[in-house]
Amino acid sequence: MPEKNTPYLAGTPCWIDLMIPDQQAAIDFYRDLFGWQGEIGPPETGGYAVCTLKGRPVAGIMAAMNPDGSRPDPMPPAVWTTYLATESVDDTLGKAGDVGGKVVMPGMDVMDLGRMAVVADPQGAVFGLWEAKSFPGAGTVNEHGALIWSELSTSDPEAAGRFYAATLPMNPVPSAMEGAEGYTEFQVGDRAVGGMMNLDQAPPGTPPHWMVYFAVDDVDSVVAAAARAGATVLAPPFDMVAGRMAVLADPQGAVFSVIAATVPQQPA
Repeated sequence: MPEKNTPYLAGTPCWIDLMIPDQQAAIDFYRDLFGWQGEIGPPETGGYAVCTLKGRPVAGIMAAMNPDGSRPDPMPPAVWTTYLATESVDDTLGKAGDVGGKVVMPGMDVMDLGRMAVVADPQGAVFGLWEAKSFPGAGTVNEHGALIWSELSTSDPEAAGRFYAATLPMNPVPSAMEGAEGYTEFQVGDRAVGGMMNLDQAPPGTPPHWMVYFAVDDVDSVVAAAARAGATVLAPPFDMVAGRMAVLADPQGAVFSVIAATVPQQPA
């Protein structure tokens, strides 16, 4: 089981969380689908649930709420957020602003765990920043039910590549994988840490976004189980260059992908 106990290199997807209307229903859905354990957290953390897999943190689930703790009206869409590691949230926010990024949530300390912020890139894709203190991020990757890949779909890959390269040590490089022509990898050092593709391959009207991929042992059985639990199958299981995958929306509409990958992808 690939485990992680130290901070991720800057630019690497290091954590994911879900903002959703019905927090308990989401905890139950992902518990049954992936084997996670989690419960609604204490009031001082806004009820944030840190879900674990075999005792190690893999994702957060939080109820959608206003800063004052009230329920939003209208309710925002349920969405998974990818957090990119940084050595300094505040420095990264400054760099992002210099090249067209917009601050969605300013830098804030999360107890002694770390410092976070949320940013929208110039094309509108939203992502988080995480400056680790006592909490590095995902403690398990690349195994069934854990994060394996993060991917940006954008309306302007060239411009998006320049933005992320100017904001974090993420180098956009054309994929050398046979059959992945037109696909871009984000590299930190000499390792691919995420991917990027053009939105022209997505359904019309799809906004720029970061997609989370969960590793699974059997895509078809996971998709069938998710559908029985009320999920929507957006892309049925299909074979592609990196393995077999599918795209799902959970019962509250949050979109994610599952993949039985040919090789582990998320850097540990």
